[in-house]
Amino acid sequence: MDLGMKDRVYVVTGATRGLGRASAEALLAEGAKVLVTGREEKTVAEAAAELGPNAAGVVADNTDPGTPERLIAEARARFGGFDGILVSVGGPAPGFAADNTDEDWAAAFDTVFLGAVRLARAAAAALDEGGVIGFVLSASVHEPIPGLAISNGLRPGLAGFAKSLANDLGPHGIRVIGLLPSRIDTDRVRFLDSLSGDADAARAANEQEIPLRRYGTPEEFGRTAAFLLSPAASYLTGLMIPVDGGARAGF
Repeated sequence: MDLGMKDRVYVVTGATRGLGRASAEALLAEGAKVLVTGREEKTVAEAAAELGPNAAGVVADNTDPGTPERLIAEARARFGGFDGILVSVGGPAPGFAADNTDEDWAAAFDTVFLGAVRLARAAAAALDEGGVIGFVLSASVHEPIPGLAISNGLRPGLAGFAKSLANDLGPHGIRVIGLLPSRIDTDRVRFLDSLSGDADAARAANEQEIPLRRYGTPEEFGRTAAFLLSPAASYLTGLMIPVDGGARAGF
């Protein structure tokens, strides 16, 4: 299936590793050009080199109000256009509702929520018809995850913003989608499993709650992201798509 990605230009934040990196790889495999970002110069340079000639890297912090316009300008300067963005950031600090400090909440709000809102607003102003804005969110949008109180608080709000944005931008032919990963085999999920004191046992227990009885791979997530960001998904907007092996209890 031709996803229609040849020479389309995307910005993917937080793309030096994890789900952002997997998404960038899938976009590139379909013929797109990708500007990847991260907060450390070394990892950004390594990622851009490994991803190949149709990728470029920029050191950027999503909490900086100047980042969105800078990234869009850089994408246009490097690749001659701007067709979409996937906003991916690292997960907030773990902890139960009574544990997280004001500083934990404030830091997560700046990175997970406000930084994403700024990026999406700038993209909305810059995109033409056929453009797309994607958010990497979490299964906590629908079902609270024990021990991730901050994610449970912020991700549903960001999903609500994404849905509002989809309604606002729909008449202009610009789509907005959200991806809701659950147990994808990344460094982040392995770290969360380790907090139990027995990572292998935690993983085995979690896999029993997943109908497919296994964790997803980053590549599986990346392929889903690439399709949703592509012109092949041109009639999909305002959706929150679980990428969870069937783990969500609802339908």
